[in-house]
Amino acid sequence: MRPIWLTMLAGLLAAAPLRAEDAAPAAPSCDVPAYLLTSESGLPKVASAIKPGGRLNILVVGSRSSVVGATDAAAGYPGRLQVALRERLPSVETNVTLELQVKKTAEELAPTLGPLVAERKPDLVVWQTGTYDAMRSVDAEDFRNALDEGVAAIRAAGADVVLMNLQYSPRTETMISGSAYLDNMRVVAQQHDTPLFDRFAIMRQWNESGDFDLFSASPGLAMAKRVHECLARALSTFVIEAAQIKPAELRIQR
Repeated sequence: MRPIWLTMLAGLLAAAPLRAEDAAPAAPSCDVPAYLLTSESGLPKVASAIKPGGRLNILVVGSRSSVVGATDAAAGYPGRLQVALRERLPSVETNVTLELQVKKTAEELAPTLGPLVAERKPDLVVWQTGTYDAMRSVDAEDFRNALDEGVAAIRAAGADVVLMNLQYSPRTETMISGSAYLDNMRVVAQQHDTPLFDRFAIMRQWNESGDFDLFSASPGLAMAKRVHECLARALSTFVIEAAQIKPAELRIQR
């Protein structure tokens, strides 16, 4: 039988069925500190694509926490990221696609990333990873080696990379330790001069500030959608900042 903590973590953003009190939720502020939305590492491929008349193709390699519920991919953060970027960059044709890889460790995914990028030809790959490895207690060194292999393969195939780390859940942090995986993602990001979108820290900040009650055992569909919407907004800012687009260029595109 699957341990109860695995079920809780895997289902955090998949959400429970819609409840009556979810019908008209108040919109959260979901503010994010500026230091979590900036990176010293750049995205040169994205920078080249973000220009009037340009085309930006983003591929999200994600897991179950990339979608809301079992089937609602449009409400997940990849779909909402496309909406957010199109609103902020109206003169750029922005397309975000999701490659859903459920119950795959980084070691299992790494060899597939180069061929996937060669086939899809994205400008940017957002590689969301770490949660399943932590759930399965994958050896931290093996995890780091897989990250290193995967990032190198994506780069060699011609795309920029943004690493996205684990989701935050106060209900499960005492049951599993994600610190080794978080640390290794930071190390690999630094070694490859690759931006790291710190989903863990962002979600923890939202929980501690009261924007979201992530301790809830049954968060509801509406809250899950709001979390994904807020993640998408934060990620859109992060991508634009990492691409080092000048404010004057952004004003031209609006």
